[in-house]
Amino acid sequence: MSKDLLFEIGLEEVPARFLRAAMDQLKDKMVQWLEQSRLSHSDVQAYATPRRLAVLIKDVAEKQDDVEEEVKGPSRKIAQDENGNWSKAALGFARGQGVKPEQFTFKELNGVEYIYVTKSSTGVETSSILAEGLLGILSSMTFPKNMRWGSYDYKFVRPIRWIVALFGSDVIDMEVTGVKSGNVTRGHRFLGTDAIVSEASAYSEVLRAQHVIVDVKERENMILEQIKGLAEEKSWKIAVKNDLLEEVLFLVETPTVLFGTFDPSFLNIPQEVLITSMREHQRYFPVLDEQGRLLPFFVTVRNGDNTSLDVIAKGNEKVLRARLSDAKFFYDEDQKLEIKDALSKLESVVFHEELGTVGDKVRRIRKIADRLGEALQISGTDQESVSRAADICKFDLVTQMVYEFPELQGVMGEDYARKAGENEAVAKAVFEHYQPRSASDELPSTGVGSIVSIADKMDTIVGCFSIGIIPTGSQDPYALRRQSQGIIQILLSKQMPITLSEIFNIAIDVHAQFREMKRQGSEIRKDLEEFFGLRVKKLLSENLRYDIVDAVIAAGFDDVLSVVSRGDSLMHAVNSGEDFKTTVESFNRVSNLAAKASKAAVSESLLQEAAEKELYAAWLEVQKPYRTALEERDGMKALELLGQLKAAITNFFDSVMVMAEDEKIRGNRLGMLAQIDQGMKQFADFNKLVW
Repeated sequence: MSKDLLFEIGLEEVPARFLRAAMDQLKDKMVQWLEQSRLSHSDVQAYATPRRLAVLIKDVAEKQDDVEEEVKGPSRKIAQDENGNWSKAALGFARGQGVKPEQFTFKELNGVEYIYVTKSSTGVETSSILAEGLLGILSSMTFPKNMRWGSYDYKFVRPIRWIVALFGSDVIDMEVTGVKSGNVTRGHRFLGTDAIVSEASAYSEVLRAQHVIVDVKERENMILEQIKGLAEEKSWKIAVKNDLLEEVLFLVETPTVLFGTFDPSFLNIPQEVLITSMREHQRYFPVLDEQGRLLPFFVTVRNGDNTSLDVIAKGNEKVLRARLSDAKFFYDEDQKLEIKDALSKLESVVFHEELGTVGDKVRRIRKIADRLGEALQISGTDQESVSRAADICKFDLVTQMVYEFPELQGVMGEDYARKAGENEAVAKAVFEHYQPRSASDELPSTGVGSIVSIADKMDTIVGCFSIGIIPTGSQDPYALRRQSQGIIQILLSKQMPITLSEIFNIAIDVHAQFREMKRQGSEIRKDLEEFFGLRVKKLLSENLRYDIVDAVIAAGFDDVLSVVSRGDSLMHAVNSGEDFKTTVESFNRVSNLAAKASKAAVSESLLQEAAEKELYAAWLEVQKPYRTALEERDGMKALELLGQLKAAITNFFDSVMVMAEDEKIRGNRLGMLAQIDQGMKQFADFNKLVW
């Protein structure tokens, strides 16, 4: 026998950004409690609106499962003395399990006899444990921010105003902060009323009748379908950003899409400004034409039905007009500020108390960027653009527009720089040096922007590492992991022939020139190598098998272009079939014996057998082109050259006794294998491959 279980927590309006996680947390805790309580069930559905969190669990058993559990105790040798009397260990085990020694049985496990006891537990009625269980779940929930209210010493995301707790049609009797459970839920704040939920299974339909669409996915589909219909009707392209959709989804209980207009004269402002103002302040979706240009319309979602939509639209238009007027004012005022004056203001903006002002940071970025440009041997024109872009990359931080909308940093810098007469490469780099801002963001499209981006990110990382701020666990307040990942992605995207250690050394040297370092450069460098190594491994793991990742990283990851090329080549070879497996087996035979060598040196005069002469000649023949291929980061070519050694290696081991009695002959053969092995390990540690 089973019944449906409903648990609804009615609340004052919860911030939209908290609701998804809170809904999932309640669901997970309910499922976990049911499993721990030995209560079988079927489907679990979680719900959330701005005013409620709820879970409906279908077919919950009316009685706990009976269980019979076998518990292993100490071995017979420990449990009994030579006379068969029970030891203290055995008697203690009996007390702990609530049984008598007479109930012990013996069973053999891996050749050793142990005492066992079988415990039975009869399940209780589900209704008798529900109240305590639900109260425990409620009190265990956590949120980014909590509230206390009234005289209750109780913390929750928002004050609890009603509770619906039903097992089938029976109310589960419980009370929290003076609120008693019942079967009465609350409908839409303006369109609905209180309503009785007679059966747990009727929950969503009862609320639907009260203008509440409690199912999150259903609300999302309603919003998207209405937006799609409006876009088709008007021949618009409505830009639906996922994070904004997610927020709007949890701001409404009955979604109705509507649109409004704004004065086309505002389109003289960069559209990024208008879009940001609409999205961030008003939660509006912007409307674009087929070319992606902003149109003087907006789309919003009302928490209600379609009554008086024209009045609602006019109200939204009035509010938006004020917002866009503010944006226009900020934009006009910012253009009166000269770049040199903006840069001087950066001297009073603190970047970090131990790392100086933003002005200090800019000077370090300029120096790092200049040296990166020199190392990469870029043209004189590009070098000038790198220097200028680095000099002014942060100037828009003191503008009114960026103060109002921090997410527009770089966007406004590019626009203002272009209007101030900076060349296109410099203006573009001011925007691009922030990229990638997130895992899904685009990378810089220009070489100048890429160099300044690496310089900025590397300055932050080295600065933080130099004062002991190194990400641990999930803690990464300065987003150093994301910035290091960005550097690696840029190196790959632009195929920059520079190693990580070169970049580390440049950044550490620059910091040492500009400020007194709390830590030694060697310590910082060691931490950076470990930190970036994990990022490279993560990047490789997105496309390669774990063993291939381990194999190529063992050969070094300092040259990011090289390790990616070697990884891709090895993955392709491994997938090619059995022939490569036998090639790797021959490499590993070399490696296994090479470990016995005292040095990797060869005297040709001590090479006696034809097979060992053949192997050494084959190695000398491929050695130079192999190293060239590695230097040119041509993994396919390098692996192909190593593969040419397979026949000679196989013949060598079939024909030659490596561990000869003559110490010199033996040492020479081992030395040859060690030399070949060292060369192979510049590509990968083939022993790490798993077949």
